[in-house]
Amino acid sequence: MYDITGLAVLVFCGVAVVVAEMLAKRTGFNGPVLLIVGGVGLGFVPFTSEIRVPPELVVLLFLPALLYWEALTTSLRSIRNDLRTLVLSSVFLVVATAAAVAATAHLVLGLSWPVGFVLGAILAPTDATAVTAVARGLPRRPLTMLRAESLVNDGTALVLFGVAVGVATKTEAFEALPVLGDFAVSYLGGIAIGLVLAWVATRVRRAARDPLLESVISVLTPFVAFLLAEEIHASGVLAVVVCGLALGRVGPRTIGARTRVQAHAFWRITTFLLNATLFLLVGLELPAAVSGLSSRTLGFGVLAAVLVSVAVILTRLAWLNVVPYVIRLVDRRASQRARRMSTRERLPLAWSGFRGAVSLAIALAVPLTTADGSPFPDRDLLLVITCGVILVTLVVQGLTLPAVVRVARYGPDTAAEEEMALAHTRTLDGALAVLPRAAADHGAPDALVDRLRAEHEDRRARQGAVLDDERRRRDDDVETAVRLALVRERRRVLVALRDDGDIDDEVVLRVQAELDNEELGLTGAPGPE
Repeated sequence: MYDITGLAVLVFCGVAVVVAEMLAKRTGFNGPVLLIVGGVGLGFVPFTSEIRVPPELVVLLFLPALLYWEALTTSLRSIRNDLRTLVLSSVFLVVATAAAVAATAHLVLGLSWPVGFVLGAILAPTDATAVTAVARGLPRRPLTMLRAESLVNDGTALVLFGVAVGVATKTEAFEALPVLGDFAVSYLGGIAIGLVLAWVATRVRRAARDPLLESVISVLTPFVAFLLAEEIHASGVLAVVVCGLALGRVGPRTIGARTRVQAHAFWRITTFLLNATLFLLVGLELPAAVSGLSSRTLGFGVLAAVLVSVAVILTRLAWLNVVPYVIRLVDRRASQRARRMSTRERLPLAWSGFRGAVSLAIALAVPLTTADGSPFPDRDLLLVITCGVILVTLVVQGLTLPAVVRVARYGPDTAAEEEMALAHTRTLDGALAVLPRAAADHGAPDALVDRLRAEHEDRRARQGAVLDDERRRRDDDVETAVRLALVRERRRVLVALRDDGDIDDEVVLRVQAELDNEELGLTGAPGPE
């Protein structure tokens, strides 16, 4: 007989995810919060209490896939616009948070400084999947800032974690220059690997010329990026993120409509399942962490988790309400003044420092013993505190975030709609301009040209209103060829608008999806060939 335990766990997680999401839609409750709270409850059930979160599974399987999709769908233009804020948050805020947690752990809880910094490195990074799932109600700019920060800060935290664990286990001494060297290798190496692999993946996909093979290459890409970076001791996280951002930039020029629709469908389903499963597993881990606490009392563990949560939250609040004013004293350019956010508008950013499965995976990766073979001090307490901070940030901050957003009183976010209208108008203008040449190239009759011109002028007048009844497959090969030429020109103009900075990457994704659907309506439904 087969051992069906693994299959049972897989089915259980899938059913739990479906039930939680259905409840979330019916009750209006936050799906990730339901999953993590439900996981905590299920952690006391005999069968589910045996389910554990292997740190290798999170770091090597879940993390590359989720970060890659996040990078593919994140606006590079928005990142460039707020690059300074991103660097400060993903590097210096991580260090500041680790120091604040270490100070709390040492001065209040009595842990040693090395162990305190291990805990600080564990809890310093925000979680990309948690931010995307919980903070979806934010306007585009603050949400993009949060997503970009959470995509990069894992790399900083992992370097800090490696140094802190080395000191805590007495396998190495702390020296400033080697640590700075580790940071340089981590960041520069990760960026280089990401860019090189994006270039290679683009050329391999061009050579493949098959939607199914291209989709397979898309699935392999983040794992290859992570593996190559880790092999040279660079940041696998940063390699995946840079590779995803680069491919998201060149994708509209190099990836066919059929391949893009097929790959996007796969990634949306896959990342949804991985994301939801992570929240469930985080909840399941908390009862196990509590039951494994032996070095301290449960009351002490709860108090420690609360105190460290306060330190994590207050550090982020202080950072986002002090550093911007310091920068304003230095940078008084008009372009920067126009991008300033008020204290009220920054509040949701400061309140969205969610921790998640990445912190849990790092905590589980803490070694069991030190260099002399003795148990790693307070390892069980570190795991309890980590689970507690994740629970506080996701549940308490997650549930109160909508109220905080209302306090921020963001104005109407019409930029995306305005850029959508611009994209539709300009792409249709481009199609009308190329129509005579496309018709001549394919020998189209005048009646067809007049009909296509009238159709595109009607769309132009309605600012890109989509005429679904015109998106059906044509029996006339000549008409199909001309229509495809118009779609190609609209896509070329769309990318040019993006490159000139007139529209955002997210607008490109939305209009590109419409153009892909139109192209597939002309050439046939997507599917493996």
